Amino acid sequence: MKKLLVLACLFAPLFLFSQDASIEDLKAELEQASTSEEKMYLNYELADAYIRRDAEQTIDYGKRAHSLAGDLGNPRMGAQAAFLVGRAYERERNERNADVWYRTAQAKAKQAGDLDLIVKSVQKRGRLAEKDRDYREAYQIYEDAFNYFSQKGTSISDLESKFQRQKATLAQERERLQREIDRLSNERDELSTDRDRLQQQQQQLVQEKRRVEEEVSEKEERLADVSQAKARADSLAETKEKEVKQLSRQKLEQEAILQAREASLAKAKLEAEQSRNAAERNKAQRDQLMLLAASGVLLTLLLLILFLISRKSRRRLKEKNRIIEKEQERSNGLLLNILPKQIADELKEYGKAKPRKYKEVTVLFSDFKNFSQISEQLTPEELVEELDNSFKAFDFIISQHDDIEKIKTIGDAYMCASGLSGRKAMPTNLIRAAMEMQQYLEEQKQEKIRLGKPYFEARIGIHTGPVVAGVVGVNKFAYDIWGDTVNIASRVETNGQAGRVNISEATYNLVKYNFECEYRGKVQAKNKGLIDMYFVKKERKGAAVTA
Repeated sequence: MKKLLVLACLFAPLFLFSQDASIEDLKAELEQASTSEEKMYLNYELADAYIRRDAEQTIDYGKRAHSLAGDLGNPRMGAQAAFLVGRAYERERNERNADVWYRTAQAKAKQAGDLDLIVKSVQKRGRLAEKDRDYREAYQIYEDAFNYFSQKGTSISDLESKFQRQKATLAQERERLQREIDRLSNERDELSTDRDRLQQQQQQLVQEKRRVEEEVSEKEERLADVSQAKARADSLAETKEKEVKQLSRQKLEQEAILQAREASLAKAKLEAEQSRNAAERNKAQRDQLMLLAASGVLLTLLLLILFLISRKSRRRLKEKNRIIEKEQERSNGLLLNILPKQIADELKEYGKAKPRKYKEVTVLFSDFKNFSQISEQLTPEELVEELDNSFKAFDFIISQHDDIEKIKTIGDAYMCASGLSGRKAMPTNLIRAAMEMQQYLEEQKQEKIRLGKPYFEARIGIHTGPVVAGVVGVNKFAYDIWGDTVNIASRVETNGQAGRVNISEATYNLVKYNFECEYRGKVQAKNKGLIDMYFVKKERKGAAVTA
């Protein structure tokens, strides 16, 4: 057990370093990605890499991947990205948004036929409901999933066998990672061996330096001995000279003594000169070695300082670029929340946007029933919170359909439209969104009734026809649409019923093969005369595929 703990402590920094390096590599690849598909996969991988470290980063990259998957028509990747966002919200203890994204993942997984992800999403939603003690909701979630699998003819044993196969695949992947860790450990041992070898070479250089210094010291001592010998020779010569002067010898003997003296002096000078030259050579060699060693140390320090400065500069530049890109994305996101993409692009490029006329646009109006009476029963804070929750839910519902654009909210009224992208679009997605809005309000109504609180009910009206769209204003500019189609859509909403979706005959003729509708007859509309209207009952089977 102790050995395992030591190994874990050794490899944990290596694993974290490799994970940071992997995230940085993914970010670099995302910056260089040229296609939407590459960006989708890279955003998903970044969201998955951040899931255990930074939930906000996971939410950010996961939503981008989900949005790109929707643009590319890839429900499988959209389901996986939505599931990651749900996990991140759950880690932040935001159960409400977690359930919303898990439900989105379940819906996308059904479109993609991803049974594993359906099971995971159902389990997550069921646990959240049980945690909230809403056992009825949990039962309904499990029952819907069971009915879905029963209709598809898929048994639980099939799912379990598939899970076991995936589990075996994960085990193989874990073994591969363990082999990679062993390889990195071997490389670390090799680096440690190289470091020991360098230390040994450094010790050898130090010993060589000491040996040279000892030789120089020995040469200096020999030079001192030669100087002493010369002094003794000089003293001996002086003594001989005195003896020669005192003795009355023949001139030949005196010349011999003088020649011997000169020979001794010459020999002493020669030895002194040789010793001095050897000492100078040794000193020069020592100076050269010390100069080379000092130059090597200085060069190493200089290269290290330049490397550290360069790496720090690159990090600062990369961080600044990341901040600039993030702020630019945030600005573009805020602009896209206000304007359609093509209008926003035109506004950024030219500083203004030209008005456009569309031949066939479907407009949706919603308005809460008895809003004034309900507002008297709530405090201002509670009223604003209820409106905010409802409109946020509406925003999320229409965001699931790329052909629907939110126009504005006026008091308790909510307005959106489809067909503003410049291409002809059927209003089927807008009607689906309207039915989801009513479903959401019905769920909230049941919960409010259970708690004994007032609740909102909405009338929704839809009409199709020509409109004019454009941007008005300079400060706090707004994107809006005008035309008789907008007025008729408002009249259709006014003559609707709470909890139902009321559509005009023009819209009905476009969707009658996709939805079952109930004809209401001709209804008197203010300032518009008699209008044929229909209540949408439900979507026809197989319509989701053909629409």
